Amino acid sequence: MIHDLEKIERMVLPTDPSFRAIDREETDRHVNEVRQNARANAKDEFFLSLMRLLALPGNGHTRLIPNDAISILPFRFVTIGTSVRLLSSPSEFAEAVGGKLMSINGVPVTDIEAAAETFLAGTRQRKRVIGPILFAWPSALLRLGIFSGIGTIEYLIRADAGRISKLVPDMAIRVPGSTLYPQNEHGKTDASWSSTSFLVIRDYGKRGLLVVLPSFFDPSETKLSKAVSEAAGRVRSRPETPLLIDVRGNTGGNFLRTMPLIDAISAGAEDRWVGVLVDKFTFSAAIVFVALLKHRLGARLKLFGEEMGDGLTFYAEGGTIDLSTDGAAVRYSSAFHDWAEGRIDETTPNEIAEEIVAVGKLELDHRWIANSDDEEARDRFCCEIFDSLNS
Repeated sequence: MIHDLEKIERMVLPTDPSFRAIDREETDRHVNEVRQNARANAKDEFFLSLMRLLALPGNGHTRLIPNDAISILPFRFVTIGTSVRLLSSPSEFAEAVGGKLMSINGVPVTDIEAAAETFLAGTRQRKRVIGPILFAWPSALLRLGIFSGIGTIEYLIRADAGRISKLVPDMAIRVPGSTLYPQNEHGKTDASWSSTSFLVIRDYGKRGLLVVLPSFFDPSETKLSKAVSEAAGRVRSRPETPLLIDVRGNTGGNFLRTMPLIDAISAGAEDRWVGVLVDKFTFSAAIVFVALLKHRLGARLKLFGEEMGDGLTFYAEGGTIDLSTDGAAVRYSSAFHDWAEGRIDETTPNEIAEEIVAVGKLELDHRWIANSDDEEARDRFCCEIFDSLNS
């Protein structure tokens, strides 16, 4: 753990531009706490203090990802809207699945979220994405003062119909954090879910065309480009048809590869309306994609859903450091993005600086929140959106 901390001090703190605004004394104070836990060989405490250190700049791209290195109780919690829901549990608690988490050991969830603020990096929405793993991690609940470290942990779950369930799990049964909480949290019920394609198109006839873009991250460097080309072709073939672009759950990747689709959408009829579905699981390059469409289309673009996982000003790029402590990883940043005011600095890569524009704000035109697994609800809502865009 000392070796891991030294790696972070050498590779992250001096080079990550998001730390420039943090007072050196404050950084050193948190580094010393991390070092004390490392010397004590207290692994979970080491991770939690490291989470606090990396959360100091408030930049969600810079953070500890402990999922592979920690053991948790076998519950999957996900924030849907502003409510924390139980989406997976051992079979004996199956009747509580889908319910809203009300409290842990009698402490209301809102109080726990407030206590966890300093351990989580980024915006309020990003914290809602990455925070629920803390509710299943006994060491985190201990650090937050929710669990004494002795005895059991009691979860109070309320079903939509009002039924209250008390869940008291066997504290000896733990699972690796990554089995229930993926590094790139997507909000699906099945934590192991991953997109099987980069494009889904659904034709609603004269009503409109739905284009679903689940991810912009493509290690093969060919599949995304092919998907974008296909989508661009379909969009160009229907220059007057209203469009609905779904980037919910799209955690980003390379927005530069999506430019042909942005060009195709922008080349449509001047009176064509375009809707975009977003949620708190929309991040990074997917946010940039929306920002560029807003810049091009102006009032003809309408946003539906909930606030995205980041704002328009953030630090990104950088890389990932794998720590030696059983699989934990540190994400760090290297480049400044400002799509609100169109600013760049010396850290902004040239190819990104050439595309940056001032968008101002991305405000929702219609708030809509649904379980990301509910495709039937999405279809109903898509029809409503197309009807509104055609009116």
